[in-house]
Amino acid sequence: MSGNPFRLTTLDPMTSSKPKSIQTMKPETAAKKLGVLLSATPAEFQAGVVSRDELNELQSRPPAWLAELRRNGPHPKQVVAAKLRVSISGLIRGGITEPLTTAEIEALKAENPAWLEHEQSVQAEARKEATRLKER
Repeated sequence: MSGNPFRLTTLDPMTSSKPKSIQTMKPETAAKKLGVLLSATPAEFQAGVVSRDELNELQSRPPAWLAELRRNGPHPKQVVAAKLRVSISGLIRGGITEPLTTAEIEALKAENPAWLEHEQSVQAEARKEATRLKER
């Protein structure tokens, strides 16, 4: 045989400079990445698509509405769970199924109901176990 049939003779087709396509995402995805509740965002945010560059801009220099939402809520369940140091399942077991504001989260922490204490200990044990397994 005279040559390798798998040998590339040129890389031109792979390195040609095509215009980059702009990555976009649905408002739901962008809101989740920003840690905010979509229904609490401005109508123009909910109606459009968000490019990767726009998301990066929102994360690095949040506008007033985003800073306000992050500070006071209402917060989506993953943020509520993180602030209470429980799992999302633990929130549901505790009867928390709706978004909460920062004030409501702080009130719940101050009240420290039995279910919250229990779910925090369950979550702490789960984290310890995950760390133990990771160190293996």
